[in-house]
Amino acid sequence: MNEHDSEKLGGLLEAEGYRATAMVEQADVILLNTCCIRAKADQKALSLLGRLKLLKTKRPELIIGLCGCLAQSQGAEILKRAPYTDLVLGTHNLHRLPQLLKQVLARKKPKLELVEYSAPLTAKPLPVSRNNPYSAWVTIMEGCDNYCAYCVVPYVRGRERSRPMRDILTEVRQLADGGVKEITLLGQNVNSYGKALDNEFGFPKLLEQLNQISGIARIRFVTSHPKDLSASLIKRMAELPKVCEHLHLPLQSGSDKVLAAMNRAYTQAEYLEKIQLLKEQIPRISLTTDIIVGFPGETEQDFEQTLTILKTVQFDNLFSFIYSDRPHTAASEFKAKIPRTVSRQRFQRLLKLQQEIAASRRKLMLGQPEEVLVEGPSKTDAAKLTGRTRGNKLIHFTGSSDLIGELIQLRIIAAGKNSFQGEVIS
Repeated sequence: MNEHDSEKLGGLLEAEGYRATAMVEQADVILLNTCCIRAKADQKALSLLGRLKLLKTKRPELIIGLCGCLAQSQGAEILKRAPYTDLVLGTHNLHRLPQLLKQVLARKKPKLELVEYSAPLTAKPLPVSRNNPYSAWVTIMEGCDNYCAYCVVPYVRGRERSRPMRDILTEVRQLADGGVKEITLLGQNVNSYGKALDNEFGFPKLLEQLNQISGIARIRFVTSHPKDLSASLIKRMAELPKVCEHLHLPLQSGSDKVLAAMNRAYTQAEYLEKIQLLKEQIPRISLTTDIIVGFPGETEQDFEQTLTILKTVQFDNLFSFIYSDRPHTAASEFKAKIPRTVSRQRFQRLLKLQQEIAASRRKLMLGQPEEVLVEGPSKTDAAKLTGRTRGNKLIHFTGSSDLIGELIQLRIIAAGKNSFQGEVIS
């Protein structure tokens, strides 16, 4: 979602006559679009903001802005800490960027723009500066009502708001007319799409409607909450040919005790039951997940249960994090904090196990045919092209440039740590 917000910020700037530059020293405007899901993200953003002070000293006319979740969470404090910042723009105010830039230029003083409530999602999508002309993000909802004990998202993104289905369908039809072949639906919890709308249309119905749009060949979505992954949604995923065989389903912990403390609203058994149903109905599904290590109160036995689930499910990939306190969250007040040395040790054990699992999963793909959407030249080897499978695997291969933007069949001939090598079948 932050990537898509950055595309919107870029689109708004381009509509005002600005052009992107790779040279930060040449920039007239520098916007940092931030995340605050972990303490490390905060630190990286603030560190970069501090390094920009020297540029501002040399060029006082330079406009420096801080956008996104960190701005929404700590905007006023950041202006005190870094008074050379010209603009602080929260998560609900992206559309106001052009007007606020003009105000900053006219007034020559810091501008703080935060909205503390969750406004309805606008029907008209903002302009977008997109690097990939064949794949597009599409926001279907924002915010979250779950209030997981560790998560700051409801406080910086607000409560759940779903876009009307007609607006989403109109946007996707326009994307298809513009040559986009793959869409990724975005929301903090896409599975609960439609709950706040005054109709019976939920996420499975939205997938059905999107599947009928001519020109769109692939549909993906992130992120899903296990408690809202219904049997009807799994059924639609299996039946609709354009919905890709890939699901990111955050587990967070394999321990029922920890899951309850996290306020995740499902048990280990319930999670595994849904995984089993997915594998039965979508045999080639690629599964990825999130794990938090060192949540307050996590014992060695709790952590071992997480490792057991990894061995049972055999995820293709996981995104793992060491727990860090976040402002406003319930877990930040929990007393039984895990020593950092213990968390780091568990984190390394988790990574080692997942690396072994991922390596064995990659070997299973050798020799297999895969449908690939060709994205363009490989970033690691300009002589090759690159694309993604329906299971969201990155593949590099030798081919002519007229294949870019096409759906082709490849055979996987080699497996690396983060990508595959393939050869063209057709």
